[in-house]
Amino acid sequence: MKPLNEQIILVTGASDGLGKRVAQELVARGATVLVHGRDRQKTEAAAKEIGSEHVRIADLASLDEVHRLADEVDQLDTLVNNAGVIVPERKESADGYELTFAVNYLSHFLLTELLLPKLREPGRIVNVSSLGQDALDFDDLMYERGYNAYFAYARSKLAQVMFTMDLAERLRDREITVNALHPATFMDTKMVTALGGQARSSVEEGTQAVLRLVTDPDLDGVTGRFFDGTRESSVDGQAYDSEARRRLWDASEELTRAA
Repeated sequence: MKPLNEQIILVTGASDGLGKRVAQELVARGATVLVHGRDRQKTEAAAKEIGSEHVRIADLASLDEVHRLADEVDQLDTLVNNAGVIVPERKESADGYELTFAVNYLSHFLLTELLLPKLREPGRIVNVSSLGQDALDFDDLMYERGYNAYFAYARSKLAQVMFTMDLAERLRDREITVNALHPATFMDTKMVTALGGQARSSVEEGTQAVLRLVTDPDLDGVTGRFFDGTRESSVDGQAYDSEARRRLWDASEELTRAA
């Protein structure tokens, strides 16, 4: 891997919580960090606080804005796909897609695809996923029947893992690794407390797990894996189904191009 002080790193969802703390630590270690957020005032304040002069504003609920975000990145060494939401009641994105799936998964699928030509080698992609995973229903990807906030989140996170595994295979001829992780369980973030959850771990614990995938030279060449914190872990069985992964990839291509 390239030394951090020579790297340009984009962290999505870096205006608060885990993303902000990860970005702060990377800046402290000398990296040039592009701080992404949806709200300009909040994101600029976060960037100023952590010492970055590089702000990128985009609402990942809009694929047009994902395109704009990618256009505003000239070159990159590491991409941390961290932004995410949990939506208590079913809502739709600007493109008419179920919001949780759109923000947590589709936006990062498209953003990664658009940034791959700009990703310098050796490069790394880190997808912040979750142990909370639920099998995708390909007859109802937009969760129009029997919506449940937790399962919508869990489906989007499994989609991230399936994407990670497939992308690793597709990048086998490039010196770019892609891994996913569950950073920590019920961290003390606004996302957890807003839903009435009780913190069981700290943002700092999750930060160290993410930083390991970004910075550890021992992970050079390690790709297509899922980690629970710092330990490699198994995932929902659907992720090991190559046909299911192909169906998801094809659907993702269709959805992102149709928008």
